[in-house]
Amino acid sequence: MDKIKEIVLQIESLKSEQKYSNAIAILENAISTYNGDYRLYEELADIYLYKWELAKGLKSVNFALNLNKKSATWNYLKWFILLSQDKISDAIKYLELSNKYLWNNSEVLRNLWWAYTMIWNSERWIAILKRALIITPHDDLITEDLAMALIWIWEISEWNGLLKKIWKKIMT
Repeated sequence: MDKIKEIVLQIESLKSEQKYSNAIAILENAISTYNGDYRLYEELADIYLYKWELAKGLKSVNFALNLNKKSATWNYLKWFILLSQDKISDAIKYLELSNKYLWNNSEVLRNLWWAYTMIWNSERWIAILKRALIITPHDDLITEDLAMALIWIWEISEWNGLLKKIWKKIMT
């Protein structure tokens, strides 16, 4: 097992025990030795985001993106942080990149739908949710989101079909 993987496993254990200060100290020490490994920054960003220390999380994410700009995870995390700071237009750019690098991930698509609802781009809403539902046809959250999106644009017959699908699932 490589040294970084051992450190990550140790950090995961500390996080599960909510020993974040210990985990951060280990990560800071490891980063001084292995500063080019994205996995350490991922763990650090994860802790900062959990603690809602967005500025520190953003710093870690930005550093990691400098190591690998094509990381779907890092672009997704940057989207999350920017969204949390009400920088919606900037955030969408990073979520689009995450979608580009992690093509056909229904959760990324579902969040992309949510981002476009915030800027009222209804054409993108529907297309994104329909694609997500094709990828994961049994995902209740995507089905419900698409039903809600359809009602916003008055697509009553398609909305009605989705409601029947949801109702059938509830009744069985």
